[in-house]
Amino acid sequence: MTTSIPVPAGTGVYELDRAEAAVARDVALRLVATAGGMVDDDKWVSAARAAWEELPLSLRHAVRTFRRHSGSRGTLLLRGLPVATEELPGTPDHSGSVQREATVPAALIMAIASGLGDPIAFAAEKSGAMVQDVVPVPGREEFQGNAGSVRLSYHNENAFHPHRPDHVLLICLRPDHDRVAGTSTACVRQVLPLLSAESREALHTAEFTTEAPPSFGGGGEQTQAHAVLTGPAEDPDLRVDLAATRPLTGRAERALAELADAFETVGQTQVLTTGDLVIVDNRVAVHGRSRFTPRYDGSDRWLQRTFVAADVRRCRSHRVGDGHVLS
Repeated sequence: MTTSIPVPAGTGVYELDRAEAAVARDVALRLVATAGGMVDDDKWVSAARAAWEELPLSLRHAVRTFRRHSGSRGTLLLRGLPVATEELPGTPDHSGSVQREATVPAALIMAIASGLGDPIAFAAEKSGAMVQDVVPVPGREEFQGNAGSVRLSYHNENAFHPHRPDHVLLICLRPDHDRVAGTSTACVRQVLPLLSAESREALHTAEFTTEAPPSFGGGGEQTQAHAVLTGPAEDPDLRVDLAATRPLTGRAERALAELADAFETVGQTQVLTTGDLVIVDNRVAVHGRSRFTPRYDGSDRWLQRTFVAADVRRCRSHRVGDGHVLS
């Protein structure tokens, strides 16, 4: 049994009942045994797509509704997924840790990802694995990335990339010891009313660059100048990483600072527990993490992550042989 942790008001939540959790576990177990049980195999990814259709109808309805419109917070929290702590090995503690062999949590996250679009990965990050571990690594406590344990600043996932994910999924296998490591999110739909007209204008102008994150090798490459907000003024898309996006003008600098303050004002943090899966609409919401103290005893916080492209055809120039891994 998992301990229920209060969810911030306004967060979209769907909680599986016992019967639904049992169905989801049966689906996951069948998927684990499919196509040799290797997560990165194209046949296994295809099987995950088919497994999505076998998940409980109400769960699929919640995810599909979120896919059509992600709401004022741009997040959906699924609770009560059948992750059994007694079946888990020790939390990995090394950089680049990924899940190559199929497990129930990997099957669940990949099947649900398939209801949002096509699961994708990036060749330069975590060796192109479809399911990646998010765990603290000894000696990397100050790292602004998934291996760190300091506060992780607000960011769109892979904001530098021309084909950044449309959705980010994080499933909790094990929370941190002190239950303080929260996943923070903030949505542009709640931020906009807090921004001045001058800042909104600046953020809609190509006066920013963004570096690739350290998880991509830390080469320091920067994007061409881009806008932070794009699309309709009343409901724009968002492209920013507060640790890596740089303003090119004075007004851009002021606007970025105002945006960061607005994130703090509207942002909400939820401590994920075993069996929680949060979906972030990466087009309109940023996410981060609060500070925590790992113990490196095999029972540290352990999330797994995968990315989704809503329209995978648009990134075909970055994929080899119509695969799922982007360059």
